[in-house]
Amino acid sequence: MNRNFSFRQCLLAGAGLLLAQAVTAQNTPQQDRWAIQPDGSILWTVNGRLPHQDHIEMSGEKVSYWVQYGVDNNGKLSLNRTMVFPTFRLLPQRTIASMTYNVTDYDLPRFLINDKLFKAGVYNAAVAEDMPEQVTSIRHKGIMEVQSLIGKNKDLLLKRTLFPSVDKPIALEKWVFVNTAKQPVKIEMEYLQRFVKPAAERTTPAQHSFVVSTIGEGLKTVAPGDSVVFGLSYQAVRAAAQPAVANLLAEEQGRRQRVAGILSLLQLETPDEMLNTAFAFAKIRATESIYLTKGGYLHGPGGLRYYAAIWANDQAEYINPFFAFLGDEVGNKSAMNAYRWFAHYMNPDYKPIPSSIIAEGDGVWHGAKDRGDMAMIAYGAGRYALANGNADSARVLWPLIEWCLEYCRLQLNEQGVVRSNSDELEGRFPAGKANLNTSILYYDALRSAAMLGKQLSMPKAQLAKYEQEAKAMRTNIDKYFGATVEGFNTYRYYEGNDTLRAWICSPLIVDIFDRKEGTVAALFSPRLWTEDGLASLAGNKTFWDRSTLYALRGVFAAGETQKAFDYLQYYSRRRLLGEHVPYAVEAYPEGNQRHLSAESGLYCRIYTEGMFGMRPTGLNSFDCTPHLPAAWNKMALRGVRAFGALFDIEVLRAAGGKLDILITKDGQTKKYTVKEGASQRITI
Repeated sequence: MNRNFSFRQCLLAGAGLLLAQAVTAQNTPQQDRWAIQPDGSILWTVNGRLPHQDHIEMSGEKVSYWVQYGVDNNGKLSLNRTMVFPTFRLLPQRTIASMTYNVTDYDLPRFLINDKLFKAGVYNAAVAEDMPEQVTSIRHKGIMEVQSLIGKNKDLLLKRTLFPSVDKPIALEKWVFVNTAKQPVKIEMEYLQRFVKPAAERTTPAQHSFVVSTIGEGLKTVAPGDSVVFGLSYQAVRAAAQPAVANLLAEEQGRRQRVAGILSLLQLETPDEMLNTAFAFAKIRATESIYLTKGGYLHGPGGLRYYAAIWANDQAEYINPFFAFLGDEVGNKSAMNAYRWFAHYMNPDYKPIPSSIIAEGDGVWHGAKDRGDMAMIAYGAGRYALANGNADSARVLWPLIEWCLEYCRLQLNEQGVVRSNSDELEGRFPAGKANLNTSILYYDALRSAAMLGKQLSMPKAQLAKYEQEAKAMRTNIDKYFGATVEGFNTYRYYEGNDTLRAWICSPLIVDIFDRKEGTVAALFSPRLWTEDGLASLAGNKTFWDRSTLYALRGVFAAGETQKAFDYLQYYSRRRLLGEHVPYAVEAYPEGNQRHLSAESGLYCRIYTEGMFGMRPTGLNSFDCTPHLPAAWNKMALRGVRAFGALFDIEVLRAAGGKLDILITKDGQTKKYTVKEGASQRITI
């Protein structure tokens, strides 16, 4: 795709031609590296296209396990493991001060096969000649599995399995050797226990240790057709405590059960197996990344940096509204904890709540000043409270919502939009003194508060005020931000902005469709759309998945179903089956496309709020505006745990350009019929 044409050429080309060019580019066939398997996993069969490297993160309540893996031109494996222990804190107190250690293949104990040295990953000419290893496949489904063949005759199969403990500060690695030869094989793993301790002055509240230990070490004779299991544990230990002796098989079973539990919730059923699988994987990453801190469960983005802490965007705005639909108990506990933590910083002087609360609640980060954080919190808390459907929880959140709305009202400029020092990109790109995203979130938060307040019997005058302010804000948004930018009738991101920005998608996600034609055309033009989604700034190589995920949800909401569907398929295939898998990412070049977990929550919201068009309106009600792709006759979300109930929602194509919406609860089904693009109020 040529993204270096001049601004004048862009204008002359016209929005229609630009859109056609973008569609052609995004429809270019992708070469999948991975394939979906019958059990819902994805598998890379190593049969060429080498070398290749990638990385993945897996998380439990006390550890996050980041694995960089690669296969070289000769089929040889390399693994680089990084363990982060969010509740083992270091000094000085910082966001990134979780105890973190790296283990490479060079740090492993020695393995011997028939008395010959075998140690995967360590190059040794004699070993390579006598005991070569060739990787045959790698599999992901919340657990990473690597298979390889060993020996000149390839008659020894090695299965490596890597996973975090569900509830302990331990990451584990299981090695299973299967003898496929006709003769017995002697296999030995040498004993290893290695301690590393940061200085006591650098740890808090007491000195920590990092321990690498072998499990089931020793010399084993493996009969033909039989196998042997060895293990490695990487764990954090407090003060003078002894390292735990991990039960390798029990820990693996626990991890598999946790993943299966997540996958059993809120299941997407469509004719597209790839989208169903991408949704399932997004649930894993969105939900696994919750850490049990001294202040309770906290969702954390991950990415080797962001743990035991919360942010106004990642948690309050992005992921928590999804947890209200998913119904995972730990997810909902983490959501309520996040909002309670932010509420601790309310004050009578309306000084801003910090952007982030860090170090298990012991500190704060407010380095980018006010990024629109109060709008983020009010937006997310309002939507979460409505969809969660619990009046008691909603009453807990109401004071926080009120306070944040009042803070935003006090920040209105002379044109009636919200001032903020920066935005969620924290100064990486210009955001002016008032940006589009902050005012959009404030607008939607006012709408949610008016609806939630009615459910909680709040004063009518207060709720009428919220409704009036929302109406005024919508008008002011169009007056202040509405503009022709690079030939498109869309929005400027801030006063003086004359270059397209990815966040022009924001109005679409809150049902502002006044400029949808120009906005959709701009989003999918070569000025913004790249092979990895939306560029943050037209003409710049930087992309952040969060804006692409918002855009796809918004384009569905705007009724541009086929466009949204085409780009959703493209994006999902690239993230699930392409070169860097299997989740949505944070950004590039910053962070090397880390799999930050809240982005996976945003991916799921493309379906709940975009494709199925579910907008919470009460503790037991929502507006449903389904967008069924033309190639499909039906789609469903099974096991929605929202609005105080458990139900299924199905959308079926009906006669005369209409759609049937079926809500099934407690074995009873209620049907609604709407015209395509129309909304239906549904009370559960």
